[in-house]
Amino acid sequence: MSKPSVLFVCVHNAGRSQMAAGYLHQLGQGRIEVRSAGSAPGEAVNPVAVEAMAEEGIDISANRPKILTTEAVQDSDVVITMGCGDACPIFPGKRYEDWELDDPAGRQIEAVRPIRDEIRRRVQALVDDLLAPVP
Repeated sequence: MSKPSVLFVCVHNAGRSQMAAGYLHQLGQGRIEVRSAGSAPGEAVNPVAVEAMAEEGIDISANRPKILTTEAVQDSDVVITMGCGDACPIFPGKRYEDWELDDPAGRQIEAVRPIRDEIRRRVQALVDDLLAPVP
C-alpha cells in the first residue's frame, strides 16, 4: 500500500495549516505524505506560529506559504480545511474534514498556544486513524 497523503488548507497557509503540517511531519515519522497550501497565501509564515511550534521542538521557520492547486487536492487522500470554506475544490473519492480552529493571525503567543495544542490533538488522532492496522 502506498503512503497516505494529507493536504492541510487554510486561507493564507501561514498559521494553522503550517502548524498542522509541522506536527504531521513529526508525528507521522515519514509514514504519511504531508502537503499544505492556502487559497490566498500570505507573504510569510506567521512568526507567532513559528514561535509556538519552536516551543514544541518543531521548526517551521523555513516554510513558505503556497498556493492551493487542483493537483495538490487530486494527489491527496485526505484534505483538511481550516476556515477556507468554498475556496477548496471538491473531488469525489477524497476524505474531507473541516477543522474549526481560531485563526492565530494577529494574536499573542498566549492565545496561539491553545490553538497549537488543539491542532496537535487532532493531528495525533489523524495519524492514529491513518496508520491503524486494517483488520
